[in-house]
Amino acid sequence: MGYVYILTNKPRGTLYVGVTSELIGRVWQHKQKLVDGFSKKYNLSILVYYEVCDDIEQAIAREKQLKNWHREWKIKLIEEFNPAWKDLFNEINQ
Repeated sequence: MGYVYILTNKPRGTLYVGVTSELIGRVWQHKQKLVDGFSKKYNLSILVYYEVCDDIEQAIAREKQLKNWHREWKIKLIEEFNPAWKDLFNEINQ
């Protein structure tokens, strides 16, 4: 199983598209600022979107696709899935 996810710092803020095989643990790492790089630099720790894929290869392919999308396409995807831009971490961490 694999996951593609999008983090932000605020509604319509900076977006980060990532991929992982363990969504809860990976988002927790982002929230604790344990992941060096873009997400840490821009304080991206709000999970606003995720997709579940059958395997990690499918997730990686989807991540590459989303990274090539225009910003407005990503925003539309998020707002269809999560119109309030709420942090979905608590929902997946139950």
